[in-house]
Amino acid sequence: MKNRIKALREAVGLTQEQLGEMVGTSRQAINALETEKNEPSIWLAYDIARVFNEPIENVFMFEESVRKSRADFSRGVKNGIAAN
Repeated sequence: MKNRIKALREAVGLTQEQLGEMVGTSRQAINALETEKNEPSIWLAYDIARVFNEPIENVFMFEESVRKSRADFSRGVKNGIAAN
């Protein structure tokens, strides 16, 4: 999931560690989000957006994920429907 965490964090002069403390997670977790290695829970995404006083969709760019597409395909196959 694409995000603007790093740009927003740097614009207000926060370190990864400071942001992590503000939202109850580690510097390493913030780094993993910024580098798109991990995706946040909805609650963490909400908390991060609140720190920057931004709507969640201005911080995180939600796109249909490959995982969701596979799940849709799986449901279609299970129900006897060929998925596109």
